[in-house]
Amino acid sequence: MSEPSTGPNVVIITGLSGAGRSQASNVLEDIGYFVVDNLPIELVSSLVASVGSGEGRRRRIAVVTDTRGGMTAERLDQALIEFQRAGLPTTVLFLDADNSVLARRFEETRRPHPVDSSSLSESIALERAAFEDVRAASDVIVDTSDLSVHDLRDRLRQAFEDADTRHTMRVDVTSFGFKKGPLRVVDVMFDVRFLPNPYWIPDLRSLTGLDGAVRDYVFRHDEAGVFLEKVNDLLDFLIPKYVLEGKSYLTIGVGCTGGQHRSVALAEAIGKHLIDVNVSTTIHHRDMPRS
Repeated sequence: MSEPSTGPNVVIITGLSGAGRSQASNVLEDIGYFVVDNLPIELVSSLVASVGSGEGRRRRIAVVTDTRGGMTAERLDQALIEFQRAGLPTTVLFLDADNSVLARRFEETRRPHPVDSSSLSESIALERAAFEDVRAASDVIVDTSDLSVHDLRDRLRQAFEDADTRHTMRVDVTSFGFKKGPLRVVDVMFDVRFLPNPYWIPDLRSLTGLDGAVRDYVFRHDEAGVFLEKVNDLLDFLIPKYVLEGKSYLTIGVGCTGGQHRSVALAEAIGKHLIDVNVSTTIHHRDMPRS
């Protein structure tokens, strides 16, 4: 990430084939970004110089660069150093998904994978290995395995629609159930399975942590309040430190067994605290039953 400047906001869209790069570019285009697909990252500076300055300049530019453009971690690092020297606010967006989901998407569309190999599964594995360092260097990682097109649009709008606040910390608090697997993209994770489980209370089993009866049950136990106070203190300490280091996006995971009761109630409480202290925060519930 570079320091704020008067230059255009630049988003580098990359990630695994089949993970949603095209959908992501469409969303950014819808919210006002000038989008160019399949551009080698070395040419981004030339693009910015062409359309990001002068009369009619574009203030938001997004570039899709991936296997086709020879994306590597080394080329990404070199480009980001160049962007920083030029004073370009730059964010790297990485789209990811489970291997099985990627394989199903390719089988459904019957399109060949861009990485040539003896099998589809091997092509996916080779691309994932090649992009491991790129993923690690990315600012925003979105796992699309369980996201609908509408969910993906909402996530990206929340992250990129307001370009003027791109350089303040944005936090996503997501609840989940460990029995369905931990979050694949998370910076800080809290396990709340030590709290009594409302699932074993017949009247609460079908409810969620958004319901007052469940929330009251969870916080009826002193350890829930103590836990929340300690987590809030920790985040109040950590978030300014992350901001000083240039981190603009933070994903917080809160997990319980099923992702319906305890984690939902605690994620809501943590998110509310962050909103109250003026941190740009969104709250999601991965495994909560949808009505």
